[in-house]
Amino acid sequence: MSQVIEDFAADCRQHLQDGPNDAALDKVVEGLKKVLLSEEVKETYFPPENTTERKVIYEDPEMGFCILAHVNTGAKSSPPHDHGPAWAIYGQVEGETEMTEYARAVEPKDGMPGQAKPVKTYMMTPGSAVHYNVGKLHAPERVAATRLIRMEGQNMDKVSRDAFVKVAE
Repeated sequence: MSQVIEDFAADCRQHLQDGPNDAALDKVVEGLKKVLLSEEVKETYFPPENTTERKVIYEDPEMGFCILAHVNTGAKSSPPHDHGPAWAIYGQVEGETEMTEYARAVEPKDGMPGQAKPVKTYMMTPGSAVHYNVGKLHAPERVAATRLIRMEGQNMDKVSRDAFVKVAE
């Protein structure tokens, strides 16, 4: 693990010791912004030959949060979603991501997806980061290759989440 990520993870543990409230996640976001611009991080986790879409590069043994390296080799979009019982932070290393935040219009029920209305859209560029606390719906749209660091409040590899579909504003 790179020293930058090791130091960042230690800072995250300190910020999150009283729980993942918005103020604590804001502090993690501010620290992540510096990590996103680190040449050490780019060279270690995002060399040109890396095409791995999702790789956990750190998982905290006590608090459970994860730091992931994501490489999208082309366009990719996601429907509105949250991260179930976890918070998430997206940080842009290379490329651009159009991010849309949503309000819940109808909750999922009986196996049917919920409905979500867009409320805010913005562009994420290299060095930018944003957090989504538990239950906050969002959807990334990428029209070209991107590299990013994403954090999860817990490893989401085996966590099922509710589905949502976008409805008109």
